[in-house]
Amino acid sequence: MATAPSVSYSITVRLEVPAGGKAVSGITHHVEHAGGVVTALDVNTAATDTLRIDVTIATRDTEHAEAIVGVLESIDGVKVHKVSDRTFLMHLGGKIEMQSKVPLRNREELSMAYTPGVARVSLAIARNKEDARRLTIKRNSVAVVTDGSAVLGLGNIGPEAAMPVMEGKAALFKRFAGIDAWPICLDTQDTDEIVRIVQCIAPGFGGINLEDISAPRCFEIEARLRELLDIPVFHDDQHGTAICVLAALTNALRVVRKDLGEVRIAMAGAGAAGSAILKLLLHAGAKNVIVCDMHGSVHRGREGMDGSLRWIAEHTNAEGYDGDLKGAVKGADVFVGVSAPGILTGDDVAGMAPDAIVFALANPEPEVSPDDAREHAAVVATGRSDYPNQINNVLAFPGVFRGLLDAQADVINLDMLVAAAQALAEVVTDAELGPNYIVPSVFHPDVTTAVAAAVREAAGGRKTYDEE
Repeated sequence: MATAPSVSYSITVRLEVPAGGKAVSGITHHVEHAGGVVTALDVNTAATDTLRIDVTIATRDTEHAEAIVGVLESIDGVKVHKVSDRTFLMHLGGKIEMQSKVPLRNREELSMAYTPGVARVSLAIARNKEDARRLTIKRNSVAVVTDGSAVLGLGNIGPEAAMPVMEGKAALFKRFAGIDAWPICLDTQDTDEIVRIVQCIAPGFGGINLEDISAPRCFEIEARLRELLDIPVFHDDQHGTAICVLAALTNALRVVRKDLGEVRIAMAGAGAAGSAILKLLLHAGAKNVIVCDMHGSVHRGREGMDGSLRWIAEHTNAEGYDGDLKGAVKGADVFVGVSAPGILTGDDVAGMAPDAIVFALANPEPEVSPDDAREHAAVVATGRSDYPNQINNVLAFPGVFRGLLDAQADVINLDMLVAAAQALAEVVTDAELGPNYIVPSVFHPDVTTAVAAAVREAAGGRKTYDEE
């Protein structure tokens, strides 16, 4: 699928050009003719005969950026001095830092923040460990833990390569919820070792956010840590996605005036995200769901299923449909995809029920072209930022953890996740709601506060996840 120029592949090129004439406008023309978009043009220095300018250009990908630089180099009288990738520049030295919250200007302040005064605080916590939530950063801290085995669709790229993603997650926690999050990238993919490491570092955190750990290990790691720890364990790839999907579907159903308990839902993907979405949809009232994976529909009697697939078979597909995804989609009211690119066509969407809803969330290339889907479906959502209705986990996880930390919760359960989804959906008012606006912007000022308040209230009468 061809993509439009994006700031994600934005470059700044420093050029020396002749002063006067049409040199500057000519550069813009050449860039646009090559498919780029000039987003800024700044004069760096000026001389009698030449100008040195910085041109910022949005491109489609790395190869496109290199091609545009080649075009600029070919222009008579233009010299290319330097090319900077703006995304790489943003990451130089990392994206987060630690700062002291208290002044350390003199000996008195030092003696309270550190020795000898700190000893009194440590002894108080030794007498009552719960005081750590009140007297240390634990009250506002989250560990973002990964083993680098399933990073952003890039696959098993390892802990070092996962660091920029985890740093970004930590920056989002701070920006949207004021939470201090710490990237913890583990150089092991052994399930037992990961569980033990997280158990050992847990005393310093108020919550654990598991991230980009491949299935099915992520299921076992999460389940075991929830048994072992007295702080919430949240796997964002599962539960953050599920919250956002339920919120978006709630509003999409409002648009087409259908009820969750009555619609027929076809799902593609039975991995971490798919399983969590399914469980939350069922908990919220969905009744008629068929889940498909690469081998077709999940149904009772299918051979070779693991425990997760057996659970799906026992709780869905009551009529025992044993065909493929295209057959499951035919006549369905809703399609939710968290699987692979290009597995459906516009014709498949045309065969769905009237006023169909399509959530094609594979990224960067969805299960069906959004343009094709929009020709036939009433509401279309993707995981992409260049189409309306982006399902983005940043809508959920900052508010969820803000609520959990404020409530000093020790568990997380499906009731809390449903509450988060309902609060997120309600941020979109009746006046704003429409086919192209079913979820709020990630920068909407009410998103985090609404989700946090709902989770905080739901955490009042909490029980363990396994009791659901």
